[in-house]
Amino acid sequence: MVSLLLAGLMAASAGTAMAQAAGAGPATEDASAADGAAPTAGRVRPAEPASPSTGPATGAAAPGSDTPAGGETAASPAASDGAATPAGVVDADAAAGTAPAGVATDDAAADNAGNAADAGTGDATPVLFEEPRDEKLPHDLSPLGMFLAADWVVKSVMIGLALASLATWTILLVKGFEVFSAKWRARAGVRRLAKADSLRKALGDERSAARWGGPVGRLARSAAGELERSAGLSADGVKERVAIGLSRIEANAARSLNRGTGLLATIGSIAPFVGLFGTVWGIMNSFIGISEANTTNLAVVAPGIAEALLATAIGLVAAIPAVVIYNVFARSIAGYRAILSDATALVMQHLSRDLERGATAGRDLPLAQAAE
Repeated sequence: MVSLLLAGLMAASAGTAMAQAAGAGPATEDASAADGAAPTAGRVRPAEPASPSTGPATGAAAPGSDTPAGGETAASPAASDGAATPAGVVDADAAAGTAPAGVATDDAAADNAGNAADAGTGDATPVLFEEPRDEKLPHDLSPLGMFLAADWVVKSVMIGLALASLATWTILLVKGFEVFSAKWRARAGVRRLAKADSLRKALGDERSAARWGGPVGRLARSAAGELERSAGLSADGVKERVAIGLSRIEANAARSLNRGTGLLATIGSIAPFVGLFGTVWGIMNSFIGISEANTTNLAVVAPGIAEALLATAIGLVAAIPAVVIYNVFARSIAGYRAILSDATALVMQHLSRDLERGATAGRDLPLAQAAE
């Protein structure tokens, strides 16, 4: 009995080896060699080993049979219809004509995967999805467009800075003409005082003295009037009173010319901070827009930042010229005060000469005339 079982196992192994040898050749061929060819028999499922505990293998001779063991397996695979085929082995001739269902399914899946790969690597342009544009965002990024689309706080800042800039240029025109004309008249009065040898000659007649306007003319008239009112009094007292009057005239002239320049200093000092306030407010609105739109798209952030930078730019446009113009006026007014100082010195010189002449004339007169 044991010998019969061993003979059956050997016969089954021999049959399986022959079937595998018959299908090994076609299994190595490339499936893409022939267009439309069916899969070869090499893609058969591997045979499961027969278990000795299940009894005699298929194809082995039954006990007591006269047929030699493995007699059926030695024949051609195309044996009679009643011949048994070993378990898990597919007929090579049948496999050559028709492929198993599982193998055909695998080939179709492979073909579909290849077609998908070809489609992915083709010339098709990938589709880009754009985020919907927010209609509230300004489409015009010009200065006027950004101003119209800005928040009311930013608009207020821009309007205030624009008015400050307008005031700066207005002061430049008005005050510039005033300073130029004042300096021209002061220089003319200094030349007139320098040519004369006394206050009366410098003033001339009453009509000429009335036409002599400006601070220098007021200096000369003030000194001449105090000299007339102080006739017969001490010369030192006269000089002191005249000096007080001249200093007041000089201070009033300088103060009048300085009027308006304080606004330039204010604009130059606070305009950058006002522009910075607009910048901070615009950036705050930008972050609020990001949180409301739930996106980090630059189109959401850019308008607010642009508005903020526009406010800063307007602040600088208002502040820089204001500072420059203020410094120019400060130097011009300092030069004007220097001219008034020269005029005051000339008036005091003429006053001193007139007092000396009066004292000398009084000493030369007889005592009776001097008393009169």
